[in-house]
Amino acid sequence: MASVTGLAGVLIWTEADRFDALRAFYVDVLGLTPRSDRDGFVNFEWGGQRLTIHLHDGVSGPTTEPHRIMINLAVDGIEELVERARSTGVPVLRPPERESWGGIVASLSDPDGSTVQLFELPT
Repeated sequence: MASVTGLAGVLIWTEADRFDALRAFYVDVLGLTPRSDRDGFVNFEWGGQRLTIHLHDGVSGPTTEPHRIMINLAVDGIEELVERARSTGVPVLRPPERESWGGIVASLSDPDGSTVQLFELPT
């Protein structure tokens, strides 16, 4: 029987004028290491799961619904990462807060206006 076996990745579409700002946010601010990085395309990989930013001619401007898609990233050192983002002018939508399940959660806005949620999982 056919079935879904897992998440292969997430794709963020953007326009050419916005690509450099998105790439800089994910690489320079969040510190992600590109798996592949070329003009108009960058992706990152963790254990076979990929996050990709690429151009699409059907997309223009920032998102009008920042909560439609939320990218959740597991991180170490959430306080430091949020402070680094804040120091570069990234909007911090939710400062780091401990949740009842023991983890710490914070939310940022990427340059296209999408919400990026950071999770520091409990040990």
